Amino acid sequence: MTRVGFYVVAAAGDTQRLSVAARLADKAFQHGHRIFINAADEAQAKALDELLWSFRPASFLPHGLLGSGDEQRIAIGWGQEPGDHDDLLINLQLSVPAFFARFHRVAEVVTQDDGSLQALRASWTFYKERGYQLEKHDL
Repeated sequence: MTRVGFYVVAAAGDTQRLSVAARLADKAFQHGHRIFINAADEAQAKALDELLWSFRPASFLPHGLLGSGDEQRIAIGWGQEPGDHDDLLINLQLSVPAFFARFHRVAEVVTQDDGSLQALRASWTFYKERGYQLEKHDL
């Protein structure tokens, strides 16, 4: 069954969400995982694509936008089906995607802005009511 982790950041804003997503992707990649990042929209996906190119100056995170052909280990989409990815889903949308259960792990990023908090509380309830194992990580 899918394990769901909520990564709670003490700050607010989209920049924080992208930064946490990049950190989670980096750590998961270093442990050999394949990652699908589900961005809120195409603009956020492109911003994350840019961030991942420069996230760690001393190393490289192989990634690409879904459908670009460069998304072997880390794919970035914005609501599309994740192709053959089923290992780790980093969800940046403020709702639970329909395809979440195909993944071994889901990471939800929580920032301290009202919209994010309210939506992710609803996501916590959604997962909990369906019996998924939940973890909370304070960053």
